[in-house]
Amino acid sequence: MHTPPRILIVEDDDLQYEIYEEALSKDYQLVRVTSGSQALEDIPKSQPDLIVLDHILDRGDLGLDYLPEFKELLPFVPIIVVSGALEVQQQIGALQGPRRAHYCLTKPVDVDALLQVVKTTLAECGETEVVRSFEALERSKRVDALELFSRSTDRLGRQNHIRQQLSESKDRPNISSLARQFGVARRTIIRDLQELIRRGQLKAEVYPEWESEPKE
Repeated sequence: MHTPPRILIVEDDDLQYEIYEEALSKDYQLVRVTSGSQALEDIPKSQPDLIVLDHILDRGDLGLDYLPEFKELLPFVPIIVVSGALEVQQQIGALQGPRRAHYCLTKPVDVDALLQVVKTTLAECGETEVVRSFEALERSKRVDALELFSRSTDRLGRQNHIRQQLSESKDRPNISSLARQFGVARRTIIRDLQELIRRGQLKAEVYPEWESEPKE
């Protein structure tokens, strides 16, 4: 049997919790605490899949003060901050940095918006988000590696052809003609000649200007 996601709700207001209960209890397992310190006690007992965190809490606790500790204990568990007391800059701050919340909702909470945010957060944030980031990074590195390998192979193949052509001719290399032949810029052919001479595959007198030409 499928176990519903566990949502830890850090909320001291009974009426506000009733709204959460009515909106979420059908599809999610809800656990309520009324302060940040209680949340820290509860987390080791049973890890939540999502935290809904009020800012103004029981005993003068401020929810945002607990963000670093929550993220230290649960680095891959998403957090939704809910408050009617946060300034815009505070909301922005809560959503930035390595120990950030994923969403900020203002009170009074719109139930439809709450349901959508909870659904999206559970589906796309937390561990899922981290996995997607790693996969994207791997794809990016793989594409870069293939591109670099392809470019390197093309360059070496072109340089080998240039070396063979010049070794069979007594004429000075025609940079423009070589550039047209291989479909590259003149600067690329100049760089190829420079590399061939540095590696000792061409004699310097084949292209006397090699040291004075741009190397980029």
